[in-house]
Amino acid sequence: MEQGPRWEPSPECHSQDDDTLGPALRLDTFKMAVHAPGSVAELLLRRLEASDGGLDSAELAAELGVEHQAVVGAVKSLQALGEVIEAELRSTKRWELTSEGEEIAREGSHEARVFRSIPPEGLAQSELMRLPSGKVGFSKAMSNKWIRVDKSTADGPRVFRVVDSMEDEVQRRLQMVQRGQAEKLGEKERSELRKRKLLAEVTLKTYWVSKGSAFSTSISKQETELSPEMISSGSWRDRPFKPYNFLAQGVLPDSGHLHPLLKVRSQFRQIFLEMGFTEMPTDNFIESSFWNFDALFQPQQHPARDQHDTFFLRDPAEALQLPMDYVQRVKRTHSQGGYGSQGYKYNWKLDEARKNLLRTHTTSASARVLYRLAQKKPFTPAKYFSIDRVFRNETLDATHLAEFHQIEGVVADHGLTLGHLMGVLREFFTKLGITQLRFKPAYNPYTEPSMEVFSYHPGLKKWVEVGNSGVFRPEMLLPMGLPENVSVIAWGLSLERPTMIKYCINNIRELVGHKVNLQMVYNSPLCRLDAKPRPPPTQEAA
Repeated sequence: MEQGPRWEPSPECHSQDDDTLGPALRLDTFKMAVHAPGSVAELLLRRLEASDGGLDSAELAAELGVEHQAVVGAVKSLQALGEVIEAELRSTKRWELTSEGEEIAREGSHEARVFRSIPPEGLAQSELMRLPSGKVGFSKAMSNKWIRVDKSTADGPRVFRVVDSMEDEVQRRLQMVQRGQAEKLGEKERSELRKRKLLAEVTLKTYWVSKGSAFSTSISKQETELSPEMISSGSWRDRPFKPYNFLAQGVLPDSGHLHPLLKVRSQFRQIFLEMGFTEMPTDNFIESSFWNFDALFQPQQHPARDQHDTFFLRDPAEALQLPMDYVQRVKRTHSQGGYGSQGYKYNWKLDEARKNLLRTHTTSASARVLYRLAQKKPFTPAKYFSIDRVFRNETLDATHLAEFHQIEGVVADHGLTLGHLMGVLREFFTKLGITQLRFKPAYNPYTEPSMEVFSYHPGLKKWVEVGNSGVFRPEMLLPMGLPENVSVIAWGLSLERPTMIKYCINNIRELVGHKVNLQMVYNSPLCRLDAKPRPPPTQEAA
């Protein structure tokens, strides 16, 4: 077991190059800082003994001619010895020149250099633009009305001086900052220099060091191990021991990492389970056109069934097993109507329904589950959900992939209405941390009525679509064999969109695919959806 606190600079006092030393070198630095003759720690104690109140670590570093981080290391090492010193962390802000600002303070601004490079007879604009400061300096010098362009010359546009001399205010202001007079500049002047990336406001973290209750200029080394020799000789009685630090953190064990999609998926799954839903089987990525389209009362001439929207299979090209009695009822509903509907009045083809494809939505799995539910007598209300992959022939861009995940919820019961759907959606999205909802009428081939779900995004300050929903049509449910007074409400949303919002990912290809940075998987924190209990606001229909 390690004795005493491990010496490592705390995060709040790190400089930009704090972490260039490894743990072994940090420990050596600690020993040298405390015990080396004439070390920074000893110099600090001597200065502190002579001072009345305390010392500023930055001022001490300047007086000793050492890096500020060396003084910070000495302060931390002395703190580890007990109550020798007291150190208060202080933060101060100051203005510093950037590397470009330092160059301009030495050599002048870009516009001044352009002005000085123009001879009395003028200079061709093309030649001026080839100068190192030409592009930036030309526009600034023009806005300052130091130069003009004559486009009537025979050899092309030519630049001439307008004034005989000028004052380089930019250089003067930067030199004031170098002399520590930044506060004499106006806010507008500092803002202009910041926009040009010549000036930056930095935060300097220093320590105010004062004497502790056990202050002493002599530092005795504290023992970290009790050896057999100390016990046998009894010398341990006269030696100071470093106390154990029981709060010291150990080395994190190696472990696996979940992809952000899997983390968010587990959160959604937990929400469904808390609401009493049962997960439906969704392991058949290859689906027949019958279950993917026809069973959902989607006509065979619908544009979504074209090859530019759907991936059809060549081998196996057709599904061999379909429930033929159910298929006949679906065919009759499409071509002739029934169950209170006139149908689509077209020649429905079995060959078209047999075509295999990569499923375009998990609603095909919902259709299979509802069909099996209809075969159970008597009917029993049920709630199902699924989270799985779907495939569409999409054009790849920052927000679209050919393969993505769909989340779907389905509730089947007697007498369900649009009000029940709104209530379930309100409960579901509240558990996600989304409480401000609007419902907008929409069209889906297999739901009527249908609604798009919108939520107010405080960051974007606008309403954004978060899902789609509706009540399954009787033309879809009754051919399955479900009772006439049974309604099914359903809703769906993608898994990728909330994951991108949760983890601040702007391009979906950085989340899924061959361009994914594995370090992102390692660094991503656990998913915690902001599901704070809040009183639900009044439902609003758009």
